[in-house]
Amino acid sequence: MVLGFSIALIVFSLLLMLLVLMHKGKGGGLSDMFGGGMQSSVGGSSVAERNLDRITIVIGLLWFACIVVLGILMKVKS
Repeated sequence: MVLGFSIALIVFSLLLMLLVLMHKGKGGGLSDMFGGGMQSSVGGSSVAERNLDRITIVIGLLWFACIVVLGILMKVKS
């Protein structure tokens, strides 16, 4: 059980790093490499940016849940 959550934590950590790097910052980001640099001039976020935000939030919540579960498992185990 602990091994499974540890592997999930590693996977979620790597995904979270990748997703955060893909976000566009003030001066652009890695998302520009993947076509995120083309924005409409009407203002507001594109659909891709909003979906990237949502995916990042979900992966972040799953990452946090893995840490909490691992902490509980480690406490019960000892």
